Amino acid sequence: MQYGLLVMGAPYSSPAPHSALRFSHAVLARGHQIEGVFFYHDGVHNASSLMAPPQDELNLREAWAELNQQHGVQLDVCIAAALRRGLMSESEAQRHGKQASNVASPFELTGLGQLLELQHRTDRLITFA
Repeated sequence: MQYGLLVMGAPYSSPAPHSALRFSHAVLARGHQIEGVFFYHDGVHNASSLMAPPQDELNLREAWAELNQQHGVQLDVCIAAALRRGLMSESEAQRHGKQASNVASPFELTGLGQLLELQHRTDRLITFA
């Protein structure tokens, strides 16, 4: 079975991202596939490269990046929600005249169309909010 995930909770203030990550590992361990993860609303904060949790806590950004690296899971971030919350890639920072960026590969800023495509490509789209 192919799954898609919609993550709408911010790291460290909502259990949603951690639950989604644990769900991903469980699904993959059972031989299913995660087609992609779409980060929306406050969930876009999971893509921030400026996250610096204490060393004894899970770094959720790094955990998502590892999921991408090990299993090829696409990590899409809603561009409108990200820009509203001060998250932007290098190209968006230049476009908006900002001096810094905080979203980098493997996370990709995309539109809501990617969420619809993910929904159509998968058997189940699971929301974590």
